[in-house]
Amino acid sequence: MILNDVMRFTVIDRDGGVSFVAACRMMEALVAACATEPDTLDRMLDAASPFAPDLREPVLSGLAVFDEHNSRGNLASIYAALETLRPADLPVFRVLDDRTRQASLQPARAGVIVFNLGSKRIVQIHNTYTEIKRSGRIRVAQPEALGRGAPRVHRYQLPDEWSLVPQAAAE
Repeated sequence: MILNDVMRFTVIDRDGGVSFVAACRMMEALVAACATEPDTLDRMLDAASPFAPDLREPVLSGLAVFDEHNSRGNLASIYAALETLRPADLPVFRVLDDRTRQASLQPARAGVIVFNLGSKRIVQIHNTYTEIKRSGRIRVAQPEALGRGAPRVHRYQLPDEWSLVPQAAAE
């Protein structure tokens, strides 16, 4: 991945928040996933899988590592990472207190976007990649075994209840 081609994504669901850095192109997959109205990070990653098959495993594996080394009562491991690493180099982490909440809102190179699944809101805190739109088309990833036929394209439309902050320009 190109060094400047990453951004931070923070997903908030009923269980709390999770923050991770991924390739900017994952933004479209996560927005398209929101069109299915996921209520958990797990369901969002499932819905994004057809467009970004390489996203789910690193996020969930990163969470497993985080959970192994941190707890609500002992965040020394993530605090050490917050002190020594640049925002773009931070591992996947849970938002558990004010310090991790602040880190979850820090841009990683191209920006930071918050997906609040419960509130059905996508917040573009800082986005130099591309504007998020309520509707669009996204390429469906094809397994290598299928060969390189004509690319499949999926159209998505965010339900009216979903808000974009700041509001997207007229489409």
